[in-house]
Amino acid sequence: MKKIEAIIRPECLGMVRKALEDLGYPGMTISEVKGHGKQKGLTQQWRGREYKVDLLLKLKVEIVVLDEDVANTIDAIVRSARTGEMGDGKIFILPVEGAVRVRTGDKGENAI
Repeated sequence: MKKIEAIIRPECLGMVRKALEDLGYPGMTISEVKGHGKQKGLTQQWRGREYKVDLLLKLKVEIVVLDEDVANTIDAIVRSARTGEMGDGKIFILPVEGAVRVRTGDKGENAI
């Protein structure tokens, strides 16, 4: 099993959720996060003055998938979250040693 953490633009969440549900993964954790990548934020203008926003609002989508579904899951996220502009996000893949469903006690692949 692998845990996929995708940092995406907030406006892309609906499309990403739909893509993951279509793959058979309706369960996910979504968190609001702030940060920046190589662009180190952006400069905006308000009331005639420029100011720098160096921590941008993003969403982190976390999902645990079977090893054989990793490539399809990543492709679905990239297709649905890509705008082609700087700040589209990142995807991280981490190993998962195990999982337990608290309600039933199911373990391993049966828990996801």
